[in-house]
Amino acid sequence: MARGYGEGDPENFCALNVAIYGPGARWAMTERPRAALSRTADMLAIGPSSVVWDGMTLTVNIEETAVPLPLKIRGRIRLHPAAVVPQRFPLDPHSRHMWRPIAPFSRVEVDLEKPSIRWSGHGYFDMNAGAEPLEDGFSLWNWSRATLKRGATVLYDVIRRSGETMSLALKFNDDGAVEEFPAPPVVRLPRTLWLMPRLTRADAGHGARVLKTLEDTPFYSRSVLASHLCGEAVTGVHESLSLDRFRTTIVQLMLPYRMPRG
Repeated sequence: MARGYGEGDPENFCALNVAIYGPGARWAMTERPRAALSRTADMLAIGPSSVVWDGMTLTVNIEETAVPLPLKIRGRIRLHPAAVVPQRFPLDPHSRHMWRPIAPFSRVEVDLEKPSIRWSGHGYFDMNAGAEPLEDGFSLWNWSRATLKRGATVLYDVIRRSGETMSLALKFNDDGAVEEFPAPPVVRLPRTLWLMPRLTRADAGHGARVLKTLEDTPFYSRSVLASHLCGEAVTGVHESLSLDRFRTTIVQLMLPYRMPRG
């Protein structure tokens, strides 16, 4: 909302988002002011939490409080990339919005004290950077990432504010090599309870289905999908984001209840 008053300095509105699903489910995204932020070339600290890169492993140290119930989230996540990808991909013709899939194929270790969770498996790490708010550049996007036998695949479909569409279909080998391939046919998925539209892509002759909806909000959904890509049956994470819904007044008024100011 501060952007509406010309006060949208990103360093004064920082947060570490933590989402835990299943037993012990908790969600935290406490917004913190500039005084709670510190960073170097290989460290970012937001309040009591931090993210540290030592050249081989990305370590996330979590010390947060969930909402709406003030339950603690405390522990550590370690991400070990198989390779680091240097490429950045523009999402609009003027490169105002850039996406970098830094570590599309990684080993992740989760070691949480509160709630007590120990887990290891495949993981993913990327970043988006922009010269303007997302809702100024886009009206809708769908994204998904799935693990392959040797690497991972990422699908990106966006509708720009101009009405133009863009699709990316990328395969990442476990050595970091990136291969762009023709986007497979579109598969439309069932809408969520909030009637969020969802679509993905799958190899010709194959469909996709929602195994579980993890997040269902008025403007965003996160789901687990079963699909078929690059000749393999895959399970992946899918996200759908409606920036048209996000920019509405009612949604903007709801955000502080999910993002308290710390």
